[in-house]
Amino acid sequence: MGERGSREVNMLICAATTITMRITMLTRWLVMAALLLLAGCSSLGIADRPLDELQQRYSNERSQYLTIGALNIHYRDEGKRDGPVILMLHGVASSLHTWDGWVQALAPHYRLVRIDLPAHGLTGPDPDRERYDIDYMVEVLREFTQQLQLPRFVLAGNSLGGYISWNYALAHPQQVDKLILLDAAGYPQDMPFIMSLASWPLVGEMSQWFMPRFIVGMNVREAYGDSDKVTAELVRRYHDLSLRPGNRQGLTAVFRTMKEQSSNEQLGDRVAEVTTPTLLMWGALDDWVPLSVMERFAADLPDVDVIVYDGVGHMPMEEIPARSAADAHRFIQAASIAAE
Repeated sequence: MGERGSREVNMLICAATTITMRITMLTRWLVMAALLLLAGCSSLGIADRPLDELQQRYSNERSQYLTIGALNIHYRDEGKRDGPVILMLHGVASSLHTWDGWVQALAPHYRLVRIDLPAHGLTGPDPDRERYDIDYMVEVLREFTQQLQLPRFVLAGNSLGGYISWNYALAHPQQVDKLILLDAAGYPQDMPFIMSLASWPLVGEMSQWFMPRFIVGMNVREAYGDSDKVTAELVRRYHDLSLRPGNRQGLTAVFRTMKEQSSNEQLGDRVAEVTTPTLLMWGALDDWVPLSVMERFAADLPDVDVIVYDGVGHMPMEEIPARSAADAHRFIQAASIAAE
């Protein structure tokens, strides 16, 4: 074989090798796509999860429902029936399950009421709403307390639930004996990246039909100070409940409302008017609502105690439930500064 023939053979070998590599890469992509499809649309967050399936998995014998307007509010009422009432509000993109550890620790002492907020958990979105502004959230909570006949209670709220809580105490001080704010929103700040991204035009619409579980897992781990505490079952719960029919659309509306509010320079102007004795509980590693926000609360609230947890993130009641519940119990039982 001559030199020309050798070159042609080498060229054929190179071409065959390139084609083989491309076929191999294409095969790998096809295999990956097939695995994703085999994992099911629920893992990719493409399809909604049937409501009855979610209710079977994430409700229990304590779960009840209460109608407010077009909402069917999912709540639990448990603990010591004749004890002081603690009403608990979860954070954004969460559910009433975030308080499981507190319920276990505090049930011998208190009547514990917790709800899935509008556009969250098993409650789902309000079909009549495009915005979930603070006045609407406070009014839904007021109607809930009226229907459940809760004239007075301790109000505890995390993140978005904390924002609702201090606004509720401001609007209805006669109902709120004490206030517990865990990493609560309340002052102008940058939105967490994923929430800001989901509030953008088009991106928010895309998230309504595509919400992979691994993205949800990244967000949950980001919210914890110790990401090793985030289990696969925990991620699955957050992801599953985001796939409740209507929740993705509702959460996009919540994110957009929060983005508007977080850029409002007057957002925290009325915090100083909250006279209810307040406990601030904050994770030192919270990047979503940082310590600088807590410091503004502490400076403005007239009757306030502060606890900062080293190594903890955005959700102390979920990450360190026993310790944070014990601190809440001590605060509730103690006399307030104003009463001394």
